[in-house]
Amino acid sequence: MGNKTTSGTLFKPELVKDLFNKVKGKSTLAKLCGGDPMPFAGIDVMTFSMDGEASIVGEGAQKPAGDAATGSVTIKPIKFVYQHRVTEEFLKMTEEKQLPILQAFNDGFAKKIARGFDIAAFHGVNPATNVASSIVGDNCFDLTITNTVTYNSSTPDDNIDSAVAPIQLAERDITGIAMAPAFGSALGAMKMNDSHAPMYPEFRYGANPGNFGGMTADINSTVSFGSSLDRAIVGDFASAFKWGYAQNVTFEIIPYGDPDGQGDLKRTNEIVLRSECYVGWGILDAASFSRVVATNP
Repeated sequence: MGNKTTSGTLFKPELVKDLFNKVKGKSTLAKLCGGDPMPFAGIDVMTFSMDGEASIVGEGAQKPAGDAATGSVTIKPIKFVYQHRVTEEFLKMTEEKQLPILQAFNDGFAKKIARGFDIAAFHGVNPATNVASSIVGDNCFDLTITNTVTYNSSTPDDNIDSAVAPIQLAERDITGIAMAPAFGSALGAMKMNDSHAPMYPEFRYGANPGNFGGMTADINSTVSFGSSLDRAIVGDFASAFKWGYAQNVTFEIIPYGDPDGQGDLKRTNEIVLRSECYVGWGILDAASFSRVVATNP
């Protein structure tokens, strides 16, 4: 068995900023709710609900108690890794020639982490295997959100109305919607009964307009990844979902061994570029979300 490198060189701070700016541009969840750095060990987010109403109190009158409940959600970073083989000539290049390769790797890493974050948080699976992850557990929309609506491709806008109803009934806010490509296409295909003009032309031809009915919107295949029946998720992404990342993003060059299971590196004159980062998330209030789910074919 070949030796394994156990520590890497940290990305420079400006590269970490660049990386996570790209993650925000490629991840639906990052786009809908924003994110911040977090301690490596994770954070506890306190939740505080006030179910009563404020009281008007007369001079000298007794002040009544209000109903309230407190809780907390632990957001613990989870390790994501992405690695890629290149020929060992890379080590002999000047820094000027290495830079475009490293930049391309950084671009690819950002896209993979963004996609992986969405897939894990939406569905609770390992993105690489599409198998339920014991590390993620129940910390995902599919297993936490109980408000569901049956998807109808003929009336996707009515589906959104039905999904919004229980959130409004619970007196929660609605700030965004994540759509599968099929849901966006269904909106684009809807036409007026009289003129047959498109009802939502901004969704035609695979467009991703970024807004729907005053909500921030994003279309991404991660919503319906693998065998998932999710077609849309709507709710308060701005306040009821939190995510963040640990700033220690590692990068290492592995020149020997078989770190990816594709054979000995020396035998094929290759090296592996590997990067790792930690991303954490938490659903603070399940009642603030609804899922539009297709029936099992």
